[in-house]
Amino acid sequence: MLAKISTTWKLLLKLLGPEILFSSLKLIHSFPRSPSHLGLMHRHEHLLRKTTKNFKIATTTLQSTLLLLLFVPLIKPAPPTQQDLRIIYDYGTDNFEETLFTQDYEDKYLDVKNIKEKEAMIKPDEKSHQLQKDESLTPLPPKKENDEMPTCLLCVCLSGSVYCEEIDIDAVPPLPKESAYLYARFNKIKRLTAKDFAEIPNLRRLDFTGNLIEDIEDSTFSKLSLLEELTLAENQLLKLPVLPPKLTLFNAKYNKIKSRGIKANTFKKLSNLSFLYLDHNALESVPLNLPESLRVIHLQFNNITSITDDTFCKANDIRYIRDRIEEIRLEGNPIILGKHPNSFICLKRLPVGLYF
Repeated sequence: MLAKISTTWKLLLKLLGPEILFSSLKLIHSFPRSPSHLGLMHRHEHLLRKTTKNFKIATTTLQSTLLLLLFVPLIKPAPPTQQDLRIIYDYGTDNFEETLFTQDYEDKYLDVKNIKEKEAMIKPDEKSHQLQKDESLTPLPPKKENDEMPTCLLCVCLSGSVYCEEIDIDAVPPLPKESAYLYARFNKIKRLTAKDFAEIPNLRRLDFTGNLIEDIEDSTFSKLSLLEELTLAENQLLKLPVLPPKLTLFNAKYNKIKSRGIKANTFKKLSNLSFLYLDHNALESVPLNLPESLRVIHLQFNNITSITDDTFCKANDIRYIRDRIEEIRLEGNPIILGKHPNSFICLKRLPVGLYF
């Protein structure tokens, strides 16, 4: 081994010169050292001093590059570990093996201590375990009836308007108290009750088009004193409930309503009603006591077979003129309107329908 080292140094001295080698050794001494590198460096330095003679100084860039390539693998410091930080290596002494033995003992002792500390941390305290057990046995508060998805997440709420369209609900959802307009079209609602609107007195418009409504409690709309528009089109209704007094529009077309399902005074007190849509039902006659305020009456495609002089006019008052009515539709009914000329004498426009 020493012979190979001596040969290597002689070759380097011939190629590089002693000054470059000595300066490089000084540079190497300034780098962090590991035990394996130190002994080798001392041996190389000793042989260099012993074999140095008067060589010419080489100063070319190629020589410096070769020196760098030869020494970089030897001087690269190893990454520090816990052993390197705690062990003090003492080359040239007899205590090296004793130091390693002591370090090994300390490592084992620390490992055992760390394991015990981790077990102590993981082991649950008996009191905390009992507390967790008691908490798990504590009964949860009963779920309230309205603890469902909030209406304004299920529907769309915009400044007093609630849009619950085509979301497959089967009942009226809880509405914000400030709601004024509800659009619950094309769902699966089957029944309307007074409870659905009990706490929403400011409603002005309700639209339940395209549901499955079969029954409506008579008092459903009794507290809705501000309701102006009520649409119940395209449902399964057989009769009409009591209607709120301020209605201006009522739409119940495309249902199954028969004449016996409409009470005699259903429309009598609706002094603001302007638009009445009862087409495409099963009516056998025109509803009684229609208010003077009506402008549009749609009764087409029913089963109306008879009409009287008092249906739209007043038989005892030949001077009476009903000037507000703009449109009456009676087509699609099994009635010949030409047989009842006195029934339309008070109207400005004749109803739409079959006359011959």
